[in-house]
Amino acid sequence: MTTPATGPPLRVAVLDLYNGEPNHGMRALRELLAEADGRYHGQRLSFDIFETRLKNEVPGLDYDVYISSGGPGSPFEGEGTAWERAYFALLDGLWNHNARRPGAEARHVLFICHSYQLMCRFFEVARVIRRRSESFGIFPVHKTAEGEADPLFKRLPDPFFAADFRHWQVVEPDARRMQTLGAEVLALEKPRRHVPLERATMAMRLTPEIVGVQFHPEADPPGMLKHFAEPRRRKLVVRRHGVEKYERIIRRMADPSYLKRTHDAVLPNFLRGAVEALRPEASNQKAA
Repeated sequence: MTTPATGPPLRVAVLDLYNGEPNHGMRALRELLAEADGRYHGQRLSFDIFETRLKNEVPGLDYDVYISSGGPGSPFEGEGTAWERAYFALLDGLWNHNARRPGAEARHVLFICHSYQLMCRFFEVARVIRRRSESFGIFPVHKTAEGEADPLFKRLPDPFFAADFRHWQVVEPDARRMQTLGAEVLALEKPRRHVPLERATMAMRLTPEIVGVQFHPEADPPGMLKHFAEPRRRKLVVRRHGVEKYERIIRRMADPSYLKRTHDAVLPNFLRGAVEALRPEASNQKAA
């Protein structure tokens, strides 16, 4: 067993961008964070949830870690609204805080799916555009050379598989802007040789502390299987995408070599990295 770390818990702020829509993403995030309490070098974690789109709730800069969720709809539909102004003000504050206080005082931030698109909009690192057709299923994600070396994807194969449900995509990274920020593309979507279109970026790191992914790393096989087994959900998916795609999604959810690997790696790697950077004294403790 690991010796419990002394000192205050690492504080995590979760920004809920689901706008009140029923979902499994927030449930999965809550479960992952509950499991993370004391898991990494004995460091305690606590978390608070902010309903950003629904109630305009935005945390201050006094948390150690920020996780911004997926969500429905267009990444542009919030333009000019109070919640998006507050959300972008938070991103600006986090960036400036990290510039002033790097290292053990920096804030660690993970953007997921819808939030990833907002991240790319705010930092102007790439174009965010509507896809010709919806991406819907469990698909391969291909690591770049930078992604192969990135701790977020440690112990994941290339490609790895992830839950990917979206109408929008991030394309055409701005090389000059990314060089200015020190940003790197970590992953790309699967090659589509029969489609003459650029592959979308599936993950991007802006700094050692700030990273975003287009897919859903929190997606857990049991929760997803339960969700897709609901009769109304099954009927809707079959009507929109066909029986063959529905059955392929179910098979990949049930196979531990697909979704489970990603669920067990990406968010845990992010949280472990935050603990090791922000609580080096806990990381240096020996196992009892």
